Amino acid sequence: QMKRSKALARCGLVLLSFWLYGVIQRYHLMSETGLHYDRYLREVIEYLEKDPHFKEKLKNTNMDDIKKGKLSKELDFVQHNFRTKLDELKREEMNRLRMLIKAKHDIQDGNGRTVDHQALLKQFEHLNHMNPDTFEVEDLDRLIKSATKDLENFDKDRHDEFKRYEMMKEHERRERLKNMSEEERKKEEQHFEEMKKKHANHPKVNHPGSEDQLKEVWHEADGLDPEDFDPKTFFKMHDSNGDGFFDETELEALFTKELEKVYNPQNEEDDMFEMEEERLRMREHVMNEVDTNKDRLVSLSEFMAATKKEEFYDKDEWETLDQNPLYTEEELREYEKQLANEENDINKKSVELQKQREELERQQEELNAQRFEIQQAVEQIERIKAQGTTADVKRKYHIVMTADTDNSILQSYRQLKGSSCYSELH
Repeated sequence: QMKRSKALARCGLVLLSFWLYGVIQRYHLMSETGLHYDRYLREVIEYLEKDPHFKEKLKNTNMDDIKKGKLSKELDFVQHNFRTKLDELKREEMNRLRMLIKAKHDIQDGNGRTVDHQALLKQFEHLNHMNPDTFEVEDLDRLIKSATKDLENFDKDRHDEFKRYEMMKEHERRERLKNMSEEERKKEEQHFEEMKKKHANHPKVNHPGSEDQLKEVWHEADGLDPEDFDPKTFFKMHDSNGDGFFDETELEALFTKELEKVYNPQNEEDDMFEMEEERLRMREHVMNEVDTNKDRLVSLSEFMAATKKEEFYDKDEWETLDQNPLYTEEELREYEKQLANEENDINKKSVELQKQREELERQQEELNAQRFEIQQAVEQIERIKAQGTTADVKRKYHIVMTADTDNSILQSYRQLKGSSCYSELH
């Protein structure tokens, strides 16, 4: 689940910059964003990019203009054949949403839950559902704003998910302790503290994006002399696709050496889910400091400007996850209360389902008994029919045989009467 969140976050961050021409080129090669309207978004972008006028405007539009809706107005100049295709895409999306809403409505009704109509209507926020037939300026404006807002929430959602993961891990540990003897519990607690200390005992982790951190990559990964470190050369060496930007994947690759100081998949005390969270925290930190236009990409000019700031020469050690508690005891208790409520709901549902199962089994037994009785009755009727048919056949056979015998005697008599022997006898 955490891996899936990581993938979604990566996709989301790049897609957020889809108005940049170069990013759109990369976008087609990416996996799904996780948005429920992902396919619709992709297809709209694909067809808009095919229009020469819109494609040119896309290359020369900045983020502020996008958010203000200036790019959406360019839809009026898109060629007719592309507009027709966009109309078709919107109608398909409307039909998909209608089926989705109906399915959710039916499920909620079936569970006896109150239908949240406001939540259902939010499914339509990325298009103008009041006009279900044609793709207009408002549709493009809504699509851009919805994608921007939804993708910006990915980081927050990922942090919340990781926090729940950590609380669940601690909850399960405490539950295991409850089922241990006093001696076992002391031994387990001692082992737990030893693992924490062992995990915390690691070399200094350099501040992500600092001179020391980049020089370490330059020396250990690139095999170059730290004294010859050159930021511009470093950027070009690690811009793996050569597009003039650091995207989130390229940035995260720079932190591998730092993460290896803290995490080792072979060590019991090191959690690889935590390592990925640490990697993403590092990327967010660098983006916040370096990405001045907030397009979720780091250009060469932004990178060079960052190397001239005072923060670039920061010698402070990066505070890892274990140095920053993710939750309080109160939050953990609230989470455990939520788990208990969910467990109670599941148990109630389980009891209800068990009763339903027993009732169905009882009804099945009754049905089987009725089937058996009906089968017996049918067999009895068949036997009676068979017996009645045999008697009728015998009776009819007797009548036929008697008639045949009488006819034979009469015929013989007639033949005898016409013969010379009859005259002599007579």
